[in-house]
Amino acid sequence: MEDKKRIKVLFISPYPTEGPSNRYRIEQYLPYLKKAGIDCTIQPFMNSDCYKIFYLPKKRLKKLIYFLYNVAQRFLAIYKAKDYDVVFIHLEAFPIGPPFLEWILAKVMRKPIIFDFEDAIYLKRKGTRSWLVNLIKRPWKFYDILRLSAHIMVCNQYMKELVGRYNSNVTVIPTAIDTDKFIVKDLSLHNNKLILGWIGSPSTLPYLLHIKRPLQKISEKYNVALKIVGGGRDVKMPGVEVINEKWTLKNDIQSFQSLDIGLYPLPQDERAMAKTPFKTIQYMSVGMPVVASQAGAIGNIIKDGINGFLALTEEDWLKKLSILIENAQLRRDLGVEGRRTVEERYSVKGNAPKFLEILQNVYDKRYLKTGKN
Repeated sequence: MEDKKRIKVLFISPYPTEGPSNRYRIEQYLPYLKKAGIDCTIQPFMNSDCYKIFYLPKKRLKKLIYFLYNVAQRFLAIYKAKDYDVVFIHLEAFPIGPPFLEWILAKVMRKPIIFDFEDAIYLKRKGTRSWLVNLIKRPWKFYDILRLSAHIMVCNQYMKELVGRYNSNVTVIPTAIDTDKFIVKDLSLHNNKLILGWIGSPSTLPYLLHIKRPLQKISEKYNVALKIVGGGRDVKMPGVEVINEKWTLKNDIQSFQSLDIGLYPLPQDERAMAKTPFKTIQYMSVGMPVVASQAGAIGNIIKDGINGFLALTEEDWLKKLSILIENAQLRRDLGVEGRRTVEERYSVKGNAPKFLEILQNVYDKRYLKTGKN
């Protein structure tokens, strides 16, 4: 790209590095883009200090102060967008209200927008006071952002078909992983007992509790322990030895490597359909056998009995976990095939050229063909 103008891209995200979607959908691609001659600037709405307290139940005043500061920083970032060629928006430009910043970028500043998401952000909240949350968050603005965007990046075929009704310029890039960092665990290191592991967040912890009974039955039969990382609270499960650990960015990879069998339960709902099922990929990337719910797009990743196991019922969970616990060679074989799947289809190296192509094509269409800048 030496003979071409260096493209300047402004990346707008809700979260700092600690936010997994920002880390895996944007940040890990930046070295590849910069190497290809793309000037990249990332502007998260929250800084790291704000993110650390954002999900805590108290500290309302501090959260308000951070919010007002972040609002000022966001408007400053939008003003500076005039100096960039392309604006890449992950999830949204502003956490509340209609898509007025996206509208300013696309219609007033005439900047081509690439809109990227990996969640069912278009769904309305349900439950107590959900009407107020929906009024403030306005999840239906998702469809307006689709229409304002020059290109859409989605994580699976289901979302491509949904988005294609509103914008035909859409590309599937699954949430990928850096296989140079997520390396296969050292199989010479053994735990005193087999560790069944779940790594997630407080919002997804209820999914794990849905398979409590199979885990209790497994604990009656075998010498195993359940490690929960990132649940947000100490979980107690009668009859099960539970190891609760806090999630940290520093220990993220080591947390996956410390497990023997990965667990990924998901509900059969729209949110599951909208995801990459990324935790499955993380488990598989370190050569770990995984048992996952037969939900959403997981069937596109796991081929039952070849690179992992799928489970639909509680009986499935009990059966598949028992098979893996009793057969060390099968655990190794599934781990090897899982790692191969990640390297072939879900690595950053493999998906970076597609990411770069989207940026280049959006720039070419907006500036080279129109002659505008």
